[in-house]
Amino acid sequence: MKKHFSSVVSDLFGKFAAKEFSKPIQKVINSGYVKMMGLDMSNFAPSDSYSSLTKLFTRAMKKEPIIDARKDSVISPCDAKIIDFGTIKNHTAYQIKGMEYNTNELIGAHNSESFSLLEGGEYINFYLSPKDYHRYHMPFDVKVHSIMHIPGKLYPVNMPLLKRKKNLYIENERVVIKVEDRFGHIHFIVLVGALNVGKMVVTFDERIKTNSTIRKRIYHEYSEPIELKKGELFGWFEMGSTIVILSQKSSIKWSVTLNQKVAFGDVLGDLIEE
Repeated sequence: MKKHFSSVVSDLFGKFAAKEFSKPIQKVINSGYVKMMGLDMSNFAPSDSYSSLTKLFTRAMKKEPIIDARKDSVISPCDAKIIDFGTIKNHTAYQIKGMEYNTNELIGAHNSESFSLLEGGEYINFYLSPKDYHRYHMPFDVKVHSIMHIPGKLYPVNMPLLKRKKNLYIENERVVIKVEDRFGHIHFIVLVGALNVGKMVVTFDERIKTNSTIRKRIYHEYSEPIELKKGELFGWFEMGSTIVILSQKSSIKWSVTLNQKVAFGDVLGDLIEE
C-alpha cells in the first residue's frame, strides 16, 4: 500500500524535525517555534537546551502535577481542549458537532466483541494543538489487554478540517489501546495521528511503529495484562493530535464542558461502580 500524500509530507517534516543542527541554528529554529506557537516554557527546560525540534515537541515537564489520590477519579491524560463528548448512540460519536464517526470502525474489527459494550457508553475527544505538552498519561488505573496499530492517512486534525471532513478520525492513522478499569469495565484509548511527523510512541510496546513503511494492521493481545497507574506516562505524539476515549456503558462520568481547556492531571470525572 502506497503512502498517502499527507504521510509523505509528514515524513519530510519528521526528518527535518529530528535533525540536530548546529547549536546556533537549532537555537533559532527552537526559539522561532516557541514564539510562533506561543509555547509556555515555564515548566520546561529552556528551548535552546533541546538538540532537535522533535525533542522540543516531546519535552518532559520539570515538575509534574500532583495526581489526585482518589481511586475512582479520572484525570486528563494530556494538555488539550475538549472538542466534543457525549453518549455513543447507534455506534456513532462525533469528532465535532455535526460531524459523526462510527465507533466500531474507529477501534477496528478485532474488537468486535466489544461493540455492544460501547453502545450507550461515553466518548470524549481531547485535541492537542501544536503548542501543547505532547506526552500522554493514563487517566485512571488500568490493565492493558491489547493494542492495535491501524495505518492510515495523516490529515490535519485542526478545527477547520474537523468541521468539514466526515470520518477524519477513521481515515487517519491511529493506535487503539483496550484497557480495563478497577471495576472490570472496558475502555478504548485511541491515539489519532495528524499531519507532520505523525509518529505516536507507546512506551509499553516498542513493536508499535507508526507512520512507517509497513502499511498493515498490527494487533497484539497480552497474555498477562499490563498494569499502568493513573498519571503514568505511556507515550507521546511527535506533533499535536487527538486522543479519543470510548467507554463501556455506565462505567464513567465526565464532568467537563465543550471547548474546555484542560491540563494533564486535572480531575475531569469519576469511574462508576456498577
